[in-house]
Amino acid sequence: MPDLAALAERIKTWSRELGFQQLGVAGIELGEDAAHLRRWLDEGLHGRMEYMARHGDLRARPEELVPGTLRVLSVRMDYGTGDDAAAWDTLAEGERAYVARYALGRDYHKVMRNKLQKLADRIAGEIGPFGYRAFVDSAPVLERALARDAGLGWIGKHTCLINRDAGSWFFLGEILTDLPLPVDAPASAHCGTCTRCITVCPTGAIVAPYRVDARRCISYLTIELKEAIPEELRPLMGNRIFGCDDCQLACPWNKFAVKHAQPDFQPRHGLDAAGLAELFAWDEATFLQRTEGSAIRRTGHAGWLRNIAVALGNAPTTPGVLAALASRREDPDPMVREHVAWALSRHPKA
Repeated sequence: MPDLAALAERIKTWSRELGFQQLGVAGIELGEDAAHLRRWLDEGLHGRMEYMARHGDLRARPEELVPGTLRVLSVRMDYGTGDDAAAWDTLAEGERAYVARYALGRDYHKVMRNKLQKLADRIAGEIGPFGYRAFVDSAPVLERALARDAGLGWIGKHTCLINRDAGSWFFLGEILTDLPLPVDAPASAHCGTCTRCITVCPTGAIVAPYRVDARRCISYLTIELKEAIPEELRPLMGNRIFGCDDCQLACPWNKFAVKHAQPDFQPRHGLDAAGLAELFAWDEATFLQRTEGSAIRRTGHAGWLRNIAVALGNAPTTPGVLAALASRREDPDPMVREHVAWALSRHPKA
C-alpha cells in the first residue's frame, strides 16, 4: 500500500496540472444532507424532476452507487468571466438575450469528464489498478455536500457552493474511489446574515435560506421544464432565456472570483451579446449546429423558442420585437404558438 497522505498530495498536484483549480478528499457519510434532501423532495420542491425523487436515497449513499467506495475526490474548475458588470448590463438591455455564464462555451460535462479520466489514469499509472468511477452531473451524487466535506467551499443560502478565495463561479466533478485516502477538513460557512441572493431572485425561488423551490427557479423553467411556463412567472423572467445567474451575481463573495483560463469555456457564436430577435430566427438545423457540444442543447429547439418568446414578451415594444414574434405566430409547435400569443398580448401595438 502506498503512502496515502503523500499520494493525496500528488493527486492534488496532478489535478492542478490538468486544469482543475482545487481537489479535496471527502468521506462518504452524508446523514444530515440525506435528511435535508428527503424533506425537500417530500415537499415537492423538485417540480417535474422525477429523477430527483427516483434516486433520492441513492444520492446520499456513494457506497451503494459504486460498491467499494471509501472516499470521494471532489474537484473544482472555474468558469467565471471576471466581468459581472457585463452580465448585469445584458440583463438591463431588454432586447438582448441572457444565457447563464456556464452555458456560453463548450459543455463543461465533456471537458471535465475527460480531465477526470486523465487524472484517474495518472493515479493508476502511479499505484496500479484501483477501483473508481468519475462523474460530472452524470449520476445521483450529492456533489455540493461532498465538495463541502472535501473543503472546497460551503453551501450558500442560494444552495450553490461558495469558496472564500474563488466565489461560486465554478463547476464540480467527482471520482468515487476505494482508495482509503486521508480526508480533508470540511469548509466552514461564511454567509453570516447576508441575504442578497434571496432578495435578488427574480421569481422568489429561494423560499428560505438553503431552500430553493425549483418550480419557481428560472434555471428549472428554462431548462428542466418541458411544458408551458406558468403564466404568472413569465413577466418575472425578463430576458433570461437559458438559466439564471442573479443569485451568484449578487453574492459579495464573487468579488474574489478569478477569470477562468479554460479556452473551452469562452463564449461561442456571440451568445454573450446576442439579440433576442436574432436567436428567435434560428430554425432547428441552425439551433442544432450552433449548440453542438453545448449545454444549451438540453432545452431542445422548441424549448429554446418558448424561452425566447417569453423574453420577447418582456422586451420593449419595438418594430424588431414585434416582427420577430409575428414571424412565429403560426409556428408548428403548439407550445411555441401559445407563448408567442402571450408575448404579443404584452405589446400594445401588436
